[in-house]
Amino acid sequence: MCLMNTSHDGSESCCSLNAAGVQEPRCAASARGGEMCTQEAFGAQRSQLVELLVSGSLEGFESVLDWLLSWEVLSWEDYEGLSLPGQPLSHLARRLLDTVWSKGAWGCEQLIAALQEAQADRQSPKLRSHWDPHSPHPARDLRCSRPAIVRRLYGHVEGVLELAQARGFISPYECDEIRLPIFTSSQRARRLLDLATVKANGLAAFLLQHVLELPVPPTLPFEDAAACKKYISKLRTTVSAQSRFLSTYDGAENLCLEEIYTENVLEIRTEGGVARAPQQSPATLGLEGLFGAGGHLNEDADTVLVVGEAGSGKSTLLQQLHLLWAAGRDFQEFLFVFPFSCRQLQCVAKPLSVRTLLFEHCCWPDLGQQDVFQFLLDHPDRVLLTFDGFDEFRFRFTDRERHCSPTDPTSIQNLLFNLLQGNLFKNARKVLTSRPDAVSALLRRYMRTELHLKGFSEDGIELYLRKRHPGPGVADRLIRLLRETSTLHGFCHLPVFAWMVSKCHQELLLQGGGSPKTTTDMYLLFLQHLLPHASPPDSVPRTLGPGLLRGRLPTLLHLGRLALWGLGMSCYVFSAKQLQAAGVDEEDISLGFLVQAQGVVPGSTPLLEFLHITFQCFFAAFYLALSADVTPSSLRYLFGCRRAGGSPLARLLPALCVQGPRRREGSVEALLQEAEPHNLQITAAFLAGLLSQEHRGLLAECQASEKALLRRRACARWCLARSLQKHFRSIPPALPGEAKSMHAMPGFVWLIRSLYELREERLAREAVRGLGVEHLKLTFCSVGPAECAALAFTLRHLRRPVALQLDHNSVGDVGVEQLLPCLCVCKALYLRDNNISDRGICKLIEHALHCEVLQKLALFNNKLTDGCAQSMARLLECRQNFLALRLGNNHITSAGAQVLAQGLRANTSLQFLGFWGNKVGDKGAQALAEAVGNHRSLRWLSLVGNDIGSTGAKALALMLEKNVALEELWFGLCLRATSWWSAQIPESGGLSF
Repeated sequence: MCLMNTSHDGSESCCSLNAAGVQEPRCAASARGGEMCTQEAFGAQRSQLVELLVSGSLEGFESVLDWLLSWEVLSWEDYEGLSLPGQPLSHLARRLLDTVWSKGAWGCEQLIAALQEAQADRQSPKLRSHWDPHSPHPARDLRCSRPAIVRRLYGHVEGVLELAQARGFISPYECDEIRLPIFTSSQRARRLLDLATVKANGLAAFLLQHVLELPVPPTLPFEDAAACKKYISKLRTTVSAQSRFLSTYDGAENLCLEEIYTENVLEIRTEGGVARAPQQSPATLGLEGLFGAGGHLNEDADTVLVVGEAGSGKSTLLQQLHLLWAAGRDFQEFLFVFPFSCRQLQCVAKPLSVRTLLFEHCCWPDLGQQDVFQFLLDHPDRVLLTFDGFDEFRFRFTDRERHCSPTDPTSIQNLLFNLLQGNLFKNARKVLTSRPDAVSALLRRYMRTELHLKGFSEDGIELYLRKRHPGPGVADRLIRLLRETSTLHGFCHLPVFAWMVSKCHQELLLQGGGSPKTTTDMYLLFLQHLLPHASPPDSVPRTLGPGLLRGRLPTLLHLGRLALWGLGMSCYVFSAKQLQAAGVDEEDISLGFLVQAQGVVPGSTPLLEFLHITFQCFFAAFYLALSADVTPSSLRYLFGCRRAGGSPLARLLPALCVQGPRRREGSVEALLQEAEPHNLQITAAFLAGLLSQEHRGLLAECQASEKALLRRRACARWCLARSLQKHFRSIPPALPGEAKSMHAMPGFVWLIRSLYELREERLAREAVRGLGVEHLKLTFCSVGPAECAALAFTLRHLRRPVALQLDHNSVGDVGVEQLLPCLCVCKALYLRDNNISDRGICKLIEHALHCEVLQKLALFNNKLTDGCAQSMARLLECRQNFLALRLGNNHITSAGAQVLAQGLRANTSLQFLGFWGNKVGDKGAQALAEAVGNHRSLRWLSLVGNDIGSTGAKALALMLEKNVALEELWFGLCLRATSWWSAQIPESGGLSF
């Protein structure tokens, strides 16, 4: 079939449709039909070939390179020139055409064949190549079988990397380079093969043998499942169409997900925290390892739980999973993937069965419905169901009502709860996403694995901004701005903030929009970005001043009323009737804060939703701050939302409810009483920010009564102070001989966040007046850079020093920088497992040199290397009252240990030094032994798991003969040193090993 295409300049070119219905150049059709593809025909179709190469994705282009490399059309030098990261895909495509053209007609024909092979892989991926695992030329065979090996490696790269490193084929540095978050899983597989091509140490032979042992992607259990095959094809097409493009929060752009997707920090969690191998430092868990991760909470459960704060990228992560499956690139152990949104499901009023849920609310089989459904029931292990946004599901989880029939209808909440428990569709895998506070202990009993999505790493922020602004200059300037303003940088660890920074880059860079200091500042900046775009040019001010707000105040209040009503009713998608009831009209919608809801069942009435749940909370707070219908006393329900089974925040806050007549249904008080606690927390923080002194003038111009605004501010101020003081007073007294300590709950963190948004120094000073503890523990509290800024703002007013424990959070380098203002009131700082690198620690130590109060530092399980050793040595040398330094499970080698030993020689106060799980080796052990030999204060030293052999063991034994102060030496016994060591241990001294 031949079609005539008209190009932009009016000329016509001929193209064809292949058997799959895919458009291809005439020369491709000729080559497939047996005709020769001449260079002239190839050149004439150049624009169409470029379009074909860039129309899919980078993955499709790299698949073409795989085939050309395996057929030896491209030399290794050609391939390297076409694999430059960061180059525009169109640029690489044109370079490939130039390279192939230079190889004559044969090369042109092979490129057409490679395009067809890559297209066939996307339509029906197969492993068509075989290789000799014991080939005498492994590097050559790796190259010849490259397409098949890449596909077989996909989803198993992490395991192969660990095994190759354990056997000495690749170094930790090479592993880290392959694991960089800028690479997709298939790209990591290709980088591993590239490395094997240039290394002559047996890596290629190892891969040839080991890859054959990896599981082959499964196929249908029987061959005559025609209806199932057709349904799978339709389901893949449907899921692909839904997930291929990432609709931005404002609905203004449709970005190719594959081009914009940036991996987040994803960690495995158990009931006690992060589950890792003992000597494994924090690392990003790839999406492909979602179902293979360890740390199982319940081996018999089927559901993987992914928790993350609002805006951390949970929905996008699921969308990427769906796309990878639909494209046949990962998760191929599942033949069926059914995506659902809890936000949409809770709108379903009629009873549903499993069959109705799958077929009517996801994808309908065109034929053989009963056969398809029976196949699903017979093979549940080939089915994956994803449920996004459980925190927006208004029904609380219960396991009281059991439902086991897949064909009998029941309520949507009962259906979902029994699916999660495994009473329905047992052995079908499920993925559930939620904010942490919405997951009860009862629900966690039915989870197989819990993963924590922590947002972007610092490298991830930079990568995302470069993907959003690929042109010259903009991304570089934004990244430079973030590095100069740590507060803004801290916000961007949440993808929703990174998106807002990307959207508001003109206000931030070109119009002097200023640097936001609080979350409220950031959302007001976004308000400044969208409001002028909905008005004619030059009709409204370009900066967020009273004129801009006053002109749009009715619209903002309409949106605020809708937002507050939605929070109170646990409603996040709105019908036309609900919009009308709130007074929201077409002009209000045109501002862009309401967008069409995603995941709506085709054919149903269009629904609208806010850009993001945080925007719904922001507009609710705006309404509470400015609406004449809100009394100051009603704000007490926001800060004192006590309800049975509520969040820790509800239990922390005082009983502020004023006795009086029964609350009117739909009133502000009633809505605040019914709203979900985690949404109230966000709303309360926004309200505090809007009522801050910094924004007083802005709101006063819009408020008819300045007195009413002041009363609301006074009420919020009193609520915050009273809540914190009551919490501090509830701390139990210390046991005899022990320091008084407080383990804060996440609700306490939100109180601190609200206090920070209010930005009132006097209130912060008054709030911590009653904090009479010596140890403040905030472990596993989702503390990120923004929370660190709030903690520093408040804790720096403490009258007495405190030990601050922030283990197992997401502090990072930016968070460390935010903590510096309160460092002088910290006598100990515990930052275990916080993804901190040398850069953050060096900044911390630079300030610690001038903080005599700080005496203990715990940095176990971070990303420290020898690069911070000089700073550590200086700390020990300059601070002669420093007591404890714990550096376990990092990446410090003998070089770093030798540098640190120099500072240890000059120190006379250190009592505890932890080096467990590093790589100091014999030389490092010798240097430390020499430094400790005459040390008079060191009582405890740990060198477990440091690859120390007999030479290092001898040095440590000699040190023990000289040192009379050391009470405990923990040392991992190596097999080659055990017998000698046991003969050298002195019997006296009371040492323990």
